[in-house]
Amino acid sequence: MTGREDDNRQRETRAGADPAWAEELLEHLRPAGRDVRRVVAWLAGTVGATVALQDAAGNLVAGNRLPLDGDLVTDITAGRLASAAWESRERHLRLVRVEHPSHTCVLAVSRQDPFDRRASEVVTHTAQVIELLLTAGESTAAGHRLRRATADLRLAILQLLMVEDTIAARRVAAGLWPGLLDAETACVYVVESAPAVRDRIAEECLDSTREEALVVRCPAMDGHVIVVSPREATGDALRSLVGRHPDLFLGGSVRQSLARTATAYGQAVSALAVAHFRPDKTAVYAERTHPERLMDPVALRGWTSRVLRPLDTLPHHTRAELLATNRLGLEFTAVNAAKVLGVSRNTVRARMERVETLLGTDFADLTVRAVVHLALNTQIGLTDARFDDGTDDPGLRLADLLSGPGVRTWAQDLLSRLDADARNPRRTLRTWIAAGGNAERAAQALGVHAQTVREHVRSAEPVLERQLLAAGTDLYEVVLAHLAVGDLDVPDFRRPA
Repeated sequence: MTGREDDNRQRETRAGADPAWAEELLEHLRPAGRDVRRVVAWLAGTVGATVALQDAAGNLVAGNRLPLDGDLVTDITAGRLASAAWESRERHLRLVRVEHPSHTCVLAVSRQDPFDRRASEVVTHTAQVIELLLTAGESTAAGHRLRRATADLRLAILQLLMVEDTIAARRVAAGLWPGLLDAETACVYVVESAPAVRDRIAEECLDSTREEALVVRCPAMDGHVIVVSPREATGDALRSLVGRHPDLFLGGSVRQSLARTATAYGQAVSALAVAHFRPDKTAVYAERTHPERLMDPVALRGWTSRVLRPLDTLPHHTRAELLATNRLGLEFTAVNAAKVLGVSRNTVRARMERVETLLGTDFADLTVRAVVHLALNTQIGLTDARFDDGTDDPGLRLADLLSGPGVRTWAQDLLSRLDADARNPRRTLRTWIAAGGNAERAAQALGVHAQTVREHVRSAEPVLERQLLAAGTDLYEVVLAHLAVGDLDVPDFRRPA
């Protein structure tokens, strides 16, 4: 048995030697061929040997296991020897140390014929190639882990914003992206792509925004990338990105406070639906007249405080958790809300059921959902303390807020857009809402086919400029319009609303 030191390890191929094996070995360094197991298999075939690549603990990394002397392997992996050779009548063995970023390996080559100059050079250079591949693989894996951890951190920040915990969101973001969330307001954008290319588009969003925005792969929609940014330039950068790709679409919100990130996200999703019909494939949420803005603000806040008062008996963190979850649960499906919040759908449903119980109502009723949605979104502007400035009138009801001339005029103007259609989609829409958005039950009440109901509701969407078949702000505003004009009854709560 013989051994040699590190500084004598590398040897260059003599000029004029057969270069074919060297060219084949170099092919394994190309991106498409970087596989240590393939290199080990190639070595075995090239020198006519049995080859094993194992780590210091004896775990086989590639090739076929060989009986090796444990002390000799330890000397090589510990760095006391760079290589070793062993010969007998039956076999000839070469062992070479292979450096690795996290642990050293041993390349063992066993064959019946003695090692000539060519075989020795092939083994030596193959060990060097394996070192490069293991190092590159470790760096690649570390890069993947870092990118995954960073992506998970971005998602965690978004989830904190979605539940209005802006203080924690800023604290988490400050470590990696100082100043990212220092502003009080921001816009939310949603970029839609094919799911297969979303990762690449997310990276392009990061590049386009110079990492000055919160870029998150949407946990609920496989093709969506969510971008939260306080900077005006972000919108232009994303529109430029969409312009460069034929299959991208962009929806954006109006500027909202960070505490209303969930609201802004809903606006961006709504705008995204419009973007599909725009030549430039982009749309910003249309800031239109909302019914709550036509109500007496003091009376609206007082009514909201009274409606949600049953939640005031809960611990602060529990109350905040229920409010945030129900706000998202009413805006999206329970499944999507769960993905956005990072909890199970059963948790979302349990929290919504708890609020139903506390308020003494039933979210299966669309009018109830619309009323609670109004209260929850008004509540964002209230302080954590109970609202009490003399306006918390126990006689004030939602019907009083909806009966104001501004709200009634808005509701009549909105719903009258449907009157020109001879199919009477307004009656269909009213019946469909009363049936809880269930086309089959509405069809039975109207004596028509369920598909007819769906077609009438779908045809009302562009006329009213609101999405109706998907739960959310658009639908709830239409429900409130029906309540305001008296086409539907104002729902009763256990505590009068």
